[in-house]
Amino acid sequence: MTVGKTYIYGKHAIEEALINTPKAVEKVFMTSYFDDLKIQELIKKTGVSQVRLQKGKLPPSIDENVAHQGVMAAIRSGDITTSYKDFISDLQVSDETALVVLGEIQDVHNVGSIIRSAAAFGVAGVLIPEHNQAPITGGMVKVSSGMAFRIPLVTIGNINTTIRDLKDRGFRVYGLDGGATHTVTKEEYDMPTVFIIGNEAEGLREKTRELCDKLLSIPMHPRCESLSASVSSAVALYSWSSKHSKALK
Repeated sequence: MTVGKTYIYGKHAIEEALINTPKAVEKVFMTSYFDDLKIQELIKKTGVSQVRLQKGKLPPSIDENVAHQGVMAAIRSGDITTSYKDFISDLQVSDETALVVLGEIQDVHNVGSIIRSAAAFGVAGVLIPEHNQAPITGGMVKVSSGMAFRIPLVTIGNINTTIRDLKDRGFRVYGLDGGATHTVTKEEYDMPTVFIIGNEAEGLREKTRELCDKLLSIPMHPRCESLSASVSSAVALYSWSSKHSKALK
């Protein structure tokens, strides 16, 4: 996963960044017509540098066709993630704890949607591999509806090494697999839980599948062969949260 400077855009994404992780915001860019008082007050409160853009000018890496709503920001992507070592040492683990591991998801829109679902259903963190994984981008942040700044995003090295460590810490590991005989709706989820979301085209890698305690599928009408990675994640996480109402508080 690429670490460095990323440009995000849109009022909601900028607001969430300024409220939740202002240290990650390097600079805010506003068009000449931008007049949102709430965001301007947040900029003043946090002391983040701001720039008024000349008419027709946009920061690097911002496509003129994106819905930026007149405000953009440069963020240090490394400052909105945390290392696995730091995250796991601070995590208070109970039967109400769930984590999501991204298994080399390539589409930034899927990543953003999964992050949003994880935040919605009370997941404690989203674990993101450093390699063979879609990077943090403005599009991903926008799709997450700013939730990328509200839920821990955790960088991990080797997925299988991380899974082994989580199992040693008492987590039960589930892999989502369309062909599995067990379903997300029948599981009790009575232990600390990890959901692994496989690559959009390839699914779970074989070694990762072997490490899972159980593979789970989603019951659906036979006229539909499969769901996207992000939709599958939302269904699975909802199934988990329905057994863990405390997680939603």
